[in-house]
Amino acid sequence: MRTRIKFCGLVREEDVDAAVALGVDAVGFVLYPRSPRYVEPAHARRLRMRLPSFVSAVGLFVNESAQGVAGIADDVGLDVVQFHGDETPQDCVRAMASTRPATAWWRAVRMREAADLLESTIRFDAAEAFLLDKHSEAYGGVGEAFDWRWVTDAAPAARQRRLILAGGLSPETVGDAIRQVRPFAVDVSSGIQANDPRCKSPQKMKAFVRAVEQADAEAWRADPGSG
Repeated sequence: MRTRIKFCGLVREEDVDAAVALGVDAVGFVLYPRSPRYVEPAHARRLRMRLPSFVSAVGLFVNESAQGVAGIADDVGLDVVQFHGDETPQDCVRAMASTRPATAWWRAVRMREAADLLESTIRFDAAEAFLLDKHSEAYGGVGEAFDWRWVTDAAPAARQRRLILAGGLSPETVGDAIRQVRPFAVDVSSGIQANDPRCKSPQKMKAFVRAVEQADAEAWRADPGSG
């Protein structure tokens, strides 16, 4: 199975265009004002309009009101809402009830221990996918990996859900991550950025995609029936 790729924290038009040219599956916009990669909704909408229909626009929210999530999601034209804060299952469902019917939602799981994955998949059963990142009190990613064995050793009920691996991924580490975890998708932000957190590196973006493709190719050669 091909590993899907999401580039997150994009702010500049040239970075969005580069992501599209590389064939990524999703682009993430941070709609959390305290993040250094925050984009205002009006700017996010302009960036979203540069995406072709086959690239999904994902909006990251942290403890935003239901009305705020719905209003921004519709205004920007998001395909997916990613809840990354302390939202309850009821908060997520309430927010999504007011968005466009085609809008999906993901739950970010800030991993502190192995039990967090199974607990989250049970509590947030209505989520389409679960994005797994290392725990941070600041809600955003810290550019570090959690223990991937927490995923590989997880109960089948959790492993069977769509899992998006994040945290500490880079062109140098994503291949090992895919070989060990075999996630549905991988998500990267700081691992492809330049010196400025609001700028991505074209070279790192290209190298990341190539590393994912290489890991997928190796997996297919090892088990042709899996692809």
